[in-house]
Amino acid sequence: MRKSAIFAVVAAIGAAAVGAAGIAGAAVQTGQADPVTVQLNQDTAVLHDQLNVYQRGVGPNLALADCPGATAGATTFSSPVLQFSHYDFGPFIGVKATVSADANLVPGTAPGSYPLTVNCGGKAYTATFSVSAPQVSKVPAGAAKAGDGSLAD
Repeated sequence: MRKSAIFAVVAAIGAAAVGAAGIAGAAVQTGQADPVTVQLNQDTAVLHDQLNVYQRGVGPNLALADCPGATAGATTFSSPVLQFSHYDFGPFIGVKATVSADANLVPGTAPGSYPLTVNCGGKAYTATFSVSAPQVSKVPAGAAKAGDGSLAD
């Protein structure tokens, strides 16, 4: 094959690739996903694996949403097993969110998966979080007892 023929083939392939990329790029721009996110808790350096998991025994958990234009009264959280209080509107340091609220588990909630929804700009956005079984809170009768430290120096 001559150099001019090879150049023509390479140029045609390059033009086709640019054309396809241009079409794909346009599709990505017009079909972008909604930027709103919702979650229960966040992973931190100290507490791992707490994203979308209700953490028992640590006080209120935190519902978080990244909802552009979030405002009091217009942006709310809901869930069949959580009660929300103390809404705060940000931006926040260290987490991508514009609204948060304390989330307390309704007493008697069974272990399982549940929805967490934020109403943002007239639309509902939902994530799923899990609730594990509670830990044993009563020491069984006859259980071994550790020292109280009274003999320590």
